[in-house]
Amino acid sequence: MLVVWLLLSVGLARAALGSTAHLRRANDRNSRCIYSFVVPSPNEASCPEPGQATSAMWELQRESNAQRSELESAKARLSLLENLVTQLHVALGAGGSSASTVELQRELDRLRMERAQQESQVSRLEAAYSTLGQEKSFLEEENRRLEQEKAELGRRLESSTQEIARLRASQRHQVSEAPAQDSQQGSQEVSKWDLESFDYQELKSELTEVPASRDFEEHPSPSHPATGDTATGCGQLVWVGEPVTFRRAETIAGKYGVWMRDPEPVPPYTRKTTWRVDAIGTDIRQVFEYDDSDQFMKGYPSKVHILPWSMESTGAVVYRGSLYFQRRKSRMVAKYDLKTETITVQKDIPSAGYHGQFPYSWGGYTDIDLAVDEMGLWVTYSTDKAKGAIILSKLDPETLEVEQTWKTNIRRQAVANSFMICGTLYTISSYSAPDATVNFSYHTATNTSEPLSIRFENRYGYSSMVDYNPTERKLFAWDNFNMVTYDIRLSRI
Repeated sequence: MLVVWLLLSVGLARAALGSTAHLRRANDRNSRCIYSFVVPSPNEASCPEPGQATSAMWELQRESNAQRSELESAKARLSLLENLVTQLHVALGAGGSSASTVELQRELDRLRMERAQQESQVSRLEAAYSTLGQEKSFLEEENRRLEQEKAELGRRLESSTQEIARLRASQRHQVSEAPAQDSQQGSQEVSKWDLESFDYQELKSELTEVPASRDFEEHPSPSHPATGDTATGCGQLVWVGEPVTFRRAETIAGKYGVWMRDPEPVPPYTRKTTWRVDAIGTDIRQVFEYDDSDQFMKGYPSKVHILPWSMESTGAVVYRGSLYFQRRKSRMVAKYDLKTETITVQKDIPSAGYHGQFPYSWGGYTDIDLAVDEMGLWVTYSTDKAKGAIILSKLDPETLEVEQTWKTNIRRQAVANSFMICGTLYTISSYSAPDATVNFSYHTATNTSEPLSIRFENRYGYSSMVDYNPTERKLFAWDNFNMVTYDIRLSRI
């Protein structure tokens, strides 16, 4: 490196002083050795006058200083270059540098992978936290509803107690005013219906809860069997019982849903086979199948169907071995064969509103609602031309062609849900009120409608699905995570 420096110094000196410089040595008059350095002028062809010599010397000195500054700058740059070269030699001279580089790259890749895994875990934790927050909100809402229901039950109990006390007082007053000889007979009759016994209270409750007209002949549900032809004939709805809870959904996706049994099953299915769909989400495709009621109540599905298309809301039904449902964000109804797990037919419902255009009052994109009764397969919907009034169409279950259509005077968004019984459409007044009613009926046989007031209890405060099973003579409903049924009674004129 020193040789390089010397060569560079000499080169810089020659460039600064010129290529024709001469060094001379001679004795002066006093025999002293004198060294002379002769440099030709780069600018002057001849020597100046004595007055100009001083200025020339100053000019040469300035040039010399400038050249010296450039030389120092060159030395600094050279020193920096030497340091860089030294570092390069050290790096190249270190053994195993290639292996170290590979090892460092592997370590870097591993750290990147760990970082990606941590970010993914954080995302999952955030999603779980969000889900827990939603569930907490629903639980808080349900807790408030239960508190309100508790207060309402307390008020009802107090009112019932006052009514019983009034009846007792009235009965005692009647007994005290009767003649003495009739008093004994009257007291013996009263003893058969002791006001203190629960039997009397239950009888009174049953009589006041079912105010059926004398002009109607009752058709009880299977839980109240009848004799003769009345057990199988059609009629008008006159009573809806209290809800019986079968099970509760496990996740937030089950706040809304639909569950059903096939009233006319085909092998390998039976009347006990149950299907269920949780209806919260943007891609509803899973249909849970249960072999019987016991498996359904325990939550052990025998099969899970994955539909080829997403389902819209809670309007699906199972009929003759197929699932009929509305495709998401469309007016198309599809028929899915549960045995072959294929779509066999699909049809548009002409001009039907969909995806929030004409839903029930609770929302949920319930614009198109399928139903089954003793007469077959039905669909309810509305159109722009009908201006929100319910339109009812009878469908061919094989082809989904519309066989006949009726336009009602019942506004779809003014009712919470609807179901079909014996060719008559029934609507429910509220999806959340505990003392809701079946408030309207439309008879397809006579093209007439009439107001009703049949009590319908929303026990859990959010009924998102109500359907009728003509074989079991029950209403199936989904009420705020809970799957329930209602006994019914039919009568005919």
